[in-house]
Amino acid sequence: MSTKTSISGLTDEEAQEFHHYWMQGTVGFTAVAVLAHILVWAWRPWF
Repeated sequence: MSTKTSISGLTDEEAQEFHHYWMQGTVGFTAVAVLAHILVWAWRPWF
């Protein structure tokens, strides 16, 4: 196990775990936003 820490104070394993969950959240947020835009466009097209 790595005991080196970065500026954030996280170990490499902790940083990788954080990145994994951060990317899952980003993808989830983007998917919800895209779905919302599609539903609004289907309800009231603006183009």
